[in-house]
Amino acid sequence: QVQLVESGGGLVQAGGSLRLSCAASGRTFSTYTVAWFRQAQGKEREFVAAINWSGGTYYANSVKGRFTISRDNAKNTVYLQMNSLKAEDTAVYYCAAHIGVSVSSNWYDYEHWGQGTQVTVSS
Repeated sequence: QVQLVESGGGLVQAGGSLRLSCAASGRTFSTYTVAWFRQAQGKEREFVAAINWSGGTYYANSVKGRFTISRDNAKNTVYLQMNSLKAEDTAVYYCAAHIGVSVSSNWYDYEHWGQGTQVTVSS
């Protein structure tokens, strides 16, 4: 069983940066693929980025070139570096995990979820 806790959200001006962290419990965290999803108020949950155990990554087109996902297995933590933030990036950001190498963009492929962290970008 893996438990996930996000942190690092907050209020930032457009064009600014934030780094989100997803801290995981469990000795086998390194074998999990971890993703970030986001959900804006009144909108559906949306895939942002994913990283598998070997470092393979996959990004949504809307964040490609601006966001970077990375992981530190020694610290059981996955990061999402967000640069050049836009007002439309405002959402609650969730990290999610599943065992396996598939960097899936489908939320239903992930069985473990964190509680979310709010990111607000002011224009």
